[in-house]
Amino acid sequence: MNASESGHDTETPGAAGGLPYRGTGDVLPDVPYEERTWPEGPRWRTFNGGPCLPAPPEDDEPDRRLGPVGAERQPPDAEVRLVNAAILLRRPLLVSGRPGVGKSALAYRIARELRLGRVLQWPVTSRTTLESGLFEYDVIGRAQAGQAWYAARARPGTAVDAEPEAAHAPTDIGDFIQLGPLGTALLPHRLPRVLLIDEIDKGDVDLPNDLLTLFEDGWYSVPPLVRVKRQSPTVVVHTADPGRTAPIVEGHVRTRTFPIVVMTSNGEREFPEAFLRRCLRLDVPDPDPQALGELVAAHFGDRLGDIPRELIRDFMMRSEEAHGLAADQLLNAAHLATSGAYSSTAGDDAEWRAVLRSVWHPLTGETDEADQRA
Repeated sequence: MNASESGHDTETPGAAGGLPYRGTGDVLPDVPYEERTWPEGPRWRTFNGGPCLPAPPEDDEPDRRLGPVGAERQPPDAEVRLVNAAILLRRPLLVSGRPGVGKSALAYRIARELRLGRVLQWPVTSRTTLESGLFEYDVIGRAQAGQAWYAARARPGTAVDAEPEAAHAPTDIGDFIQLGPLGTALLPHRLPRVLLIDEIDKGDVDLPNDLLTLFEDGWYSVPPLVRVKRQSPTVVVHTADPGRTAPIVEGHVRTRTFPIVVMTSNGEREFPEAFLRRCLRLDVPDPDPQALGELVAAHFGDRLGDIPRELIRDFMMRSEEAHGLAADQLLNAAHLATSGAYSSTAGDDAEWRAVLRSVWHPLTGETDEADQRA
């Protein structure tokens, strides 16, 4: 694709001044997947995997997390700048900030706005390994399936025994390999998949360096398939997309368009310099009243009437007292305010105030003096 293909027509994500991402919540025109173009990346970040897979599936997760399409949003300049740089440079985006400020929502916002399909989510824990994100091989399940098949053939008169054409055991290795979110994101898609690596700082100390090599190379191997490549050069395996499969040739997966990788961090650890050097870093501050108002409006529209202003003011005061609350705690309070279960939200209803204290509890698990008195 040349530079003219990533110009200012409505079929390309570069419609806004040549930059794909705007962050306003507006969704790109619904152009067929096969006809869409994508901005060109650097020569040293060009990959040649293939053949291309079909368009990825859609789901309603972005609407559930972000609210319906059409809600107005004023994105921070740093967000727009760094997301576009990550897309154009084919580099991962390391998003840091306090828990609950909406770091993971960025991945869903990018996927919905740019029509890139279902977000591939990989939650990281202390037990997470690189291989678990790439693929899982159920070798025990394959062995059990083979044993069951041979046991059935050994019984005269069974359906298996009666069908000579079914002479091979139903233990195709591809049936027992499941690609993980990371492995699926690196398949040869025509347009990039959005991969959310959630809370990467909770992972093993070696995970960032393992990811560094993978992101630089843009390919990985599946050893069980490498071992059988002479007998089965192409094997169809399951992917992290429900009901989807993909062919793997000679045991290797090579990406075509590098995925948009959003890695979230709560700032709980330091990362290796080599890893940080190859990432773009976005720090998400605590949302201000405007951002909180946009969040509430996206989910509730006009149903709250005049309540949001006062609710947001009280939320920010409580957040300061509790040393930081999560934005979804505000949404919980807004839902309760529209439920009809409480007669007053004007500040003079003791029951309502008690409910807010319960909903807006500190994230640290500590109980402050006001809660103890209540």
